[in-house]
Amino acid sequence: MRTLVRQAALLIAIGQAALLIGQSDPAIQELLVPTKAGVPLHVVVTRPGGGPDARPAVLFYTTYDAPFATNAGKRAAERGFVGVVVYARGLRTDMREWVPYENDGRDLYDVIDWISKQSWNNGAVGMYGGSYTGFAQWAATKRLHPALKTIVPQVAVMPGYDTPMENNVCATFLCLNWPNDTAQNPPLPQDLFTRWYAQGSSYRSIDRLAGRPNAHFQTFLRHPAYDDYWRSMIPTAAEFAALQIPVLTTTGYYDGAQIGALRYMALHHQYNPQAEQYLVIGPYDHRGAQRMPPATVMGYDIDPAARVDLEALAYDWLDYVLRHGKKPALLKDRVNYEVMGANEWRHAPSLEAAATVRFTMHLTDSTETVDFADRRTQNNLFTQQIILGSLDGLNASVSVSGPFAEETTIAGRFSGQLTATVNKKDMDVSIGFYELMPDGRYFFLTRYLGRASYARDKSRRQLLRPGVKETIPIGDVRMVSRRFAKGSRLAVAVQVNKNPFEVINYGSGKDVYDETIGDAGEPLVVKWSKDGFVSVPIVK
Repeated sequence: MRTLVRQAALLIAIGQAALLIGQSDPAIQELLVPTKAGVPLHVVVTRPGGGPDARPAVLFYTTYDAPFATNAGKRAAERGFVGVVVYARGLRTDMREWVPYENDGRDLYDVIDWISKQSWNNGAVGMYGGSYTGFAQWAATKRLHPALKTIVPQVAVMPGYDTPMENNVCATFLCLNWPNDTAQNPPLPQDLFTRWYAQGSSYRSIDRLAGRPNAHFQTFLRHPAYDDYWRSMIPTAAEFAALQIPVLTTTGYYDGAQIGALRYMALHHQYNPQAEQYLVIGPYDHRGAQRMPPATVMGYDIDPAARVDLEALAYDWLDYVLRHGKKPALLKDRVNYEVMGANEWRHAPSLEAAATVRFTMHLTDSTETVDFADRRTQNNLFTQQIILGSLDGLNASVSVSGPFAEETTIAGRFSGQLTATVNKKDMDVSIGFYELMPDGRYFFLTRYLGRASYARDKSRRQLLRPGVKETIPIGDVRMVSRRFAKGSRLAVAVQVNKNPFEVINYGSGKDVYDETIGDAGEPLVVKWSKDGFVSVPIVK
């Protein structure tokens, strides 16, 4: 393959368009397509049989060399489009060229330009797909090619905002596992996290502990704030304002990338209020919000109404924009959301308008003590089950509202503030939101994870003042909609985060990635105050 890369580079230098590297099926071509950076991209073009020679193209850009990516072009061709699968720089060529997030927008402009000049394309290109592919679509709009007519970013991650860190807290799966695996390195040791947790070494050293030094992981850690490095990867205010093409976003209540997906929408609407954009969101996880969702998500049987084939919806949208088809019937307003427990879809002109009223629930006075030097215990509100028997054993401060006098629908994002006095300079906070049902079980709604020192401003660290009562805003909580039964209560669990799967913030005030168990010092003591509150979005 490296020989092919060198040949492609030579073709670029002498002005040739692309290098054909495979055509076992007359309808499918594998090519190396040049970019202005001098690095060719591996491209697979699948053309449908019959019909006009020039058609709209559906572009699926991926950083995964997996069957679902390979088959994306075939699925497009089955629907009468020309399917174009583009592998990110380095994939299927030379992985030394792969760099996450930094080159995708520029490379996509070049490949869309190449598509638009092919005899089989009618000058119209649409994009769809999820996760990194969703991010890449927004990156492609930074320098919008006139042939790009629409994007369908599903579960789109936003670098530095919700991945590899969420509210400035790194999750090791995203910070280290993902770049290690995508770079096609040997798998990380299965006991890595537990060994690191027991050892108490710095977070920055975890790749060396694994025996897998990773330059991408180290790059991520050099940018703990949401700084210009991260912001450069998504459209600027001016680029959002100029973005006139229609956009359809899909995500889920249990999608790890929901925060980024909604942030893109909010920025696009903020700088271009007249933009044609739609959101479809329901009880889906990261995978389910891209395809036909399973009937059961995290042990919960979702409502029949929620069983919407979201890949088919994406193609209906592409047909609507690229071939002047009928707009999908589900899109009755900008925000279209399924109410869990009600088996119905509702519609609103904006995320904020989904809730018609909000009520304030004050939290409980309590004291939490966390000994970071004690590795026999963990604090972790992450759950893989929606229905829980109890919240016992969480080592959390749990506040419970009064019972709802009637069935009550929540729709939107929780917000509010924590009020606390801490003996350290920082802490990472986890908050779980639950419906305490009349039968005593808990229905998990969503979880917030964030760093106190960045709660006011993700781009600038502001340390806590030990011994001084501080207010800590609760921001960027995932949207959720659920119909509470009569007699249900809202339960909110708050704790300081401490577990093997996310970075540990010891509270010393040093760079968190350099802290070790030697920085634990005396146990962290936090006095949670009833001045803290949660604002609850209600539909009347």
